[in-house]
Amino acid sequence: MKDFQVGYASVDITPPLGSAINGYYVPRYAKGILDPLTASALALTLGEQTVVLMSIDNCLFSRAFVHRCNKAIEKATGLSGDRVMITATHTHTGPFCEPTTMFETDDAPILAYGEFLVSRVADAVALALDDRHPARMGYIVGTAPERVAYIRRYKMKDGTTMTCPPVDDPNIDHPIGTLDQRVNVLRFDREGAPTVILMNYGLHADCVNGELLSPDWPCEMAKTLEKALDGVKTMFISGAAGDVGSTNVHPKDGDMNDTEISFDNEMKSPGMARFVGRALAGTVLQVYDKVKYVPVETLDIVKREIAVAANVPAPEDLPRAHEYKRLHDAGRDDLIPYTAMELTTVVAEALRMCRLENGPESFPMDLTGVVIGEVALLGIPGEPFTDIGVGIKETEGYGLILPCALAGGYEGYFPMQSAYDEGGYEARTSVFRAGVAETIVKEGCALLTAMKDL
Repeated sequence: MKDFQVGYASVDITPPLGSAINGYYVPRYAKGILDPLTASALALTLGEQTVVLMSIDNCLFSRAFVHRCNKAIEKATGLSGDRVMITATHTHTGPFCEPTTMFETDDAPILAYGEFLVSRVADAVALALDDRHPARMGYIVGTAPERVAYIRRYKMKDGTTMTCPPVDDPNIDHPIGTLDQRVNVLRFDREGAPTVILMNYGLHADCVNGELLSPDWPCEMAKTLEKALDGVKTMFISGAAGDVGSTNVHPKDGDMNDTEISFDNEMKSPGMARFVGRALAGTVLQVYDKVKYVPVETLDIVKREIAVAANVPAPEDLPRAHEYKRLHDAGRDDLIPYTAMELTTVVAEALRMCRLENGPESFPMDLTGVVIGEVALLGIPGEPFTDIGVGIKETEGYGLILPCALAGGYEGYFPMQSAYDEGGYEARTSVFRAGVAETIVKEGCALLTAMKDL
């Protein structure tokens, strides 16, 4: 039997104070550090095959940025970038690593941070490869507790659809969709080295808000687990969370403890991130000792490019889009006749329309399949809706499947066909035409099925 080995490393990637913060369509600049940001790497080796999984505390990065990281990894380690899956945790209190058009800001420090981040990503991979030890793998699925996650798209009583409506808005009728409360847990026990937990769950890392740098709730989960379990390291990869947030629109009892309603109508604060992180750590602790250990006799990674149709605007919608973009770029959002999440929606929609005014008609997209024995991961380069993750998990032939969001770059939201019919922030702002979610499920399942037969 080939020896299965696992290495782990985590490096600090915290930027300087004053760095522009990504996550919203309003300018924010780091005034403090709630917790350090990190880039974590998990190196897996079976015989001649090596695969590296990465989790980076950043909101998002482009396909081109991932290619830069892959080249740096190859130069530093000799490992092909095709053997690495890079994901972002999607924290909304981390820095830009590439220039932005969301608001006016200085590109120079952003470019400098991007160079720093590329080098640190390569460092993390090199350290993880050097840290490899003989290991065994186990897996289990837990169930998230109540009050942690909520579908954030709602049908309103007036027939409209709204993402993140105001808390206790009397116009709210019902959420559109069903949560997938499965918490995927991979456990790697290593000889003479700390055990590594890889946790995968579909929930936005957007609880903190403000201008303090923070990895958000995944960091709180990691701190809780590593304090509770001796000799354990943790890593988080986001699941299908495009339509999932942490706000209860009908709070009761102690739901508002240590939190507040943010500018975009959501429950956010460092205390909210602490609650969510601790609650999900509790889920992991409940199942940690009961993982199913399985032999790892196969290990592989395959990246497949697909083409998806672009959400090109209708000509009659462009004049208003250009006007909203002009006002937004001038810092005059107050002249756009919307507030809160509705303002965010129309601004993001206008930026999408202006971006696609002259095409293209389609975009290339990379899907990444990883097989570790009877466990599979599917990397999706953006924010898939919950039902995409559910569909991917139905691929036959595996004991556990982890849908991995923001993997290999960021291409935006991937709403289901029904969401385009209903409206709301995600569908109105997506650069992809209706049908993108169903294409991802079809192509993703086909990729994992083909890998099963390798």
